[in-house]
Amino acid sequence: MPYHWNTMSETEQELRLWPHNSLPPRGAMGVVMGVFLFGLIPVLAMLGSAILWGLLPFLLITVLGLWLAIETNYRARSISEVLTLSGTQARLVHHNPRKGDQIWTCNRYWARPEMHAKGGPVPHYVTLIGEGREVEIGAFLSEEERIALYDELTVKLRDGAAQ
Repeated sequence: MPYHWNTMSETEQELRLWPHNSLPPRGAMGVVMGVFLFGLIPVLAMLGSAILWGLLPFLLITVLGLWLAIETNYRARSISEVLTLSGTQARLVHHNPRKGDQIWTCNRYWARPEMHAKGGPVPHYVTLIGEGREVEIGAFLSEEERIALYDELTVKLRDGAAQ
């Protein structure tokens, strides 16, 4: 799962969340190189012909467009979230490359997770409520991962409130 709980101490835990990465950078390089090499097949057949100069720009535009699309996707997926549960505080930091860091803190006793099965931007939308605010957590996770995250958050926050 693209999230992981770390136990910092007896009273402090940290949850790190990140988007799933199905195509690592090395694989992306292979895809771009494969498109370029397969695109060269018709271009090589035209060596010595004026048609070569008509096909070459289209090949280069295709490869450049693919590379830019993959890079844009990597930048958009560089978001992450860190939820720190200490003895008395719950703190969520949402790292967003476009908007900067967004921070939410709350007394851990009053923090509670809520799942919106329908009506949210995604099915089984998970939020944290406390200090008069409701903030999203893990919106980039899959539906099954959000359901599991909600269950884990319910247990962790309840255990912290009982201490």
